[in-house]
Amino acid sequence: MRITVERLGHLGDGVAPGPDGPIFAAGLLPGEVAEGELRGDRLEEVRIVTPSPDRVRPACAHARSCGGCQLQHVSDSFLAGWKQGVVAQALAQQGLEAPFRGPVLTSPPASRRRATLSGRRTKGGVLMGFHARGRDLVIPVPQCRLLHPDLMAGLPALEALVSLGGSRSAEVQLTVTRSLGGLDVAVSGGKPADAALRMDLARLAEQFALARLTWEDETVALRAEPMVQVGAARVALPPGAFLQATEAGESALVAAVQEAVGPARRVADLFCGLGTFSLPLAARAEVHAVEGDSGLTAALDRAARLTPGLKRITVETRDLFRRPLEADEMKGLDAVVIDPPRAGAEAQAARLAASTVPVIAMVSCNPATFARDARTLTEAGYRLDWVQVVDQFRWSVHVELAARFSRQ
Repeated sequence: MRITVERLGHLGDGVAPGPDGPIFAAGLLPGEVAEGELRGDRLEEVRIVTPSPDRVRPACAHARSCGGCQLQHVSDSFLAGWKQGVVAQALAQQGLEAPFRGPVLTSPPASRRRATLSGRRTKGGVLMGFHARGRDLVIPVPQCRLLHPDLMAGLPALEALVSLGGSRSAEVQLTVTRSLGGLDVAVSGGKPADAALRMDLARLAEQFALARLTWEDETVALRAEPMVQVGAARVALPPGAFLQATEAGESALVAAVQEAVGPARRVADLFCGLGTFSLPLAARAEVHAVEGDSGLTAALDRAARLTPGLKRITVETRDLFRRPLEADEMKGLDAVVIDPPRAGAEAQAARLAASTVPVIAMVSCNPATFARDARTLTEAGYRLDWVQVVDQFRWSVHVELAARFSRQ
């Protein structure tokens, strides 16, 4: 069957009209003509007849087999425009529009400082890498163009961990984070850690100079407390803690939030995590930081206390999904920063809509839930002043953004 692709879908597939509905084809771009075998609603065994001018040679040797990146075959300019279009479309579906601040801020190659890789023991050794697209097969990525060089240098250590503590019947997940003291590795899916395995794991961690090794939530080796720089502070990472994927992406989001809140003197930071925004904002504002994970709030509180020159930071451990900050608790605030997970913050957005907070800076990794929550705010009298798209998951379909709302 021959198709002509009309658009790029949200999962990165080319989408073309078909006799019984849309046809999806991996790796195709708008305007391309292609032939292949139609199986259900997917075109397989694709052969491109007319390529798009936006098609480029993938930067990585693993691009065709690895599922870690979906869009290496697309030019940077096209991908930036597409990601901004995804946000615009999500807003339009809620009856909204907003000025976009350009350009889209894209993290450079080889800058991912945190990633979760998969490992599996085999007869011949260890497979270590990312999954193949749409399959459970693990694809080794010795020439990955996505990960930071420090993470790439740590691949032999990860392979040794899987060889020592993995099994051929189960897949091991390894979350590795670049810290100031070395790699922080958290492993799940491995063998139960008895005394002998703990000793062997500790020796391996020392051999490869890992900062910390956590095995199924148990710290089995700690050579140096993993720390990351956040503003003027150094924050100790709880095992497996969320961290913005790249330093460039984090800097772009922080700069957007700082501009959004402007000269605010009293700020609440909701879903504050490790203090990605709280600590930089505390250089000139008092901050009340709220997060549901007690490990993250403890790390933030400790960092705030040990960093001279900051304004006062108060920390509260609170489930904002079940117990959102109420409108009367936000009285006297000059601004609120909110950075929810992918599910968005429906309940908290409703409380913000009922508040009198002059400025809201919202950060999101899901345009659909962002647009839903933005509509809640605009219907209550807030204006969506601008949106800044940030692409720190380079060559993927993921989109992040920061936005400013002001009370009219």
